[in-house]
Order: sequence, then structure tokens, then C-alpha cells
Amino acid sequence: MINFNQQEQQCFVSGRLTQVEVKQLWPKRQQLFTDTTQVIDLSALEYVDSAGVALLLALVRLTHSGSKKDSASRQLVNPSEQLKKMIELYDLDAFFSQT
Repeated sequence: MINFNQQEQQCFVSGRLTQVEVKQLWPKRQQLFTDTTQVIDLSALEYVDSAGVALLLALVRLTHSGSKKDSASRQLVNPSEQLKKMIELYDLDAFFSQT
């Protein structure tokens, strides 16, 4: 189960993000954040698979309305330890920040 906790310009993601959750979230991906969301904190993400990583990368590129936005305007930060392994495996350092 995955949870999104919006707090002003930051959204905290917790739980598990697997192919099962991605299939459920994909149709409503534009509604997961507000237009003002600047930071997606992943420190409480317990587990993510490759489908989950793909969703995270797609989310960082979408605005609330679903149009593409400058990738610098929304950041993925504080990847969990398990997600750090995926980042290293797929060489995705440029997409995630440590804060």
C-alpha cells in the first residue's frame, strides 16, 4: 500500500510502490499532487520495484493538469535505502536528490 501525504509544497510518500500499485495509480497520476508540490520526499518508501521507479520519474515531469513541466520544478528527494540500490543499479543519480 502506498500513501501520499501532502504538506504545503512537499509530499511525503510512504509504503510500497510496486507494479500492482502503479497499475492502480497510473490513471489518476495527475491528481496525486497539487500544482504547488515542489518536493516529493521518499524517505519513508519501504519498497519500490522498477515499475515504481518509472512512475516516480513520470510524476516528477507532470503538473496537476497533466502537462509536462520543467523537471527542475519538482524534485525527488531523500530516497530510502532500498530505493538507493535501484538508483545505483539503473544509474539514475541525476533524478534524485539527497537533502
